[in-house]
Amino acid sequence: MNTSEVAKLLGVSASTIQRWVKQLELPMEKNERGHYHFSSEDIQQLREIHEKLQAGTLLHEISPVGEKKSVRKGTVNAVVNDKAIEKLSAKVRELELSLHDKADSVTSYQLLQHRREIEELQEQVKTLTQQVQLLQSQLNELNLPVKNDQPIVIEHKEVKRKKKNFISSLLLLIK
Repeated sequence: MNTSEVAKLLGVSASTIQRWVKQLELPMEKNERGHYHFSSEDIQQLREIHEKLQAGTLLHEISPVGEKKSVRKGTVNAVVNDKAIEKLSAKVRELELSLHDKADSVTSYQLLQHRREIEELQEQVKTLTQQVQLLQSQLNELNLPVKNDQPIVIEHKEVKRKKKNFISSLLLLIK
């Protein structure tokens, strides 16, 4: 049987059958075109897989019939070159120290800059406070009541007339 016939028999799609074969690494025969060809034993194996899936078992938990998946075991290779690791560790420590020094210098610069800015702002506040006090005193002087106790005196000054030049007055008489 081919993939689509087995899929119809089990009530699933052809792509589902192909996925089961690939993920479970089932040893299925292929024809000259690369299509799966299922024997009656293969169909029985796929039927059992389908039943397990219907019962709620996850696909990756299913192992092919008669075959148990081996547990993958990994090993950590022993360190071959301790000197290289020590050199790398020393370089990392050196970089960390350099990073800390740079961070300290940046922080110090920022603190000095902020201190200068605060001092400038304090000076501006001091200047503004003085200006406000001056304006307040001027406003208070303007708001003082006018004293009516003193009489208003208008000074009359004698108008000084220019003395005419004696010669010019004689000239005027002659005319």
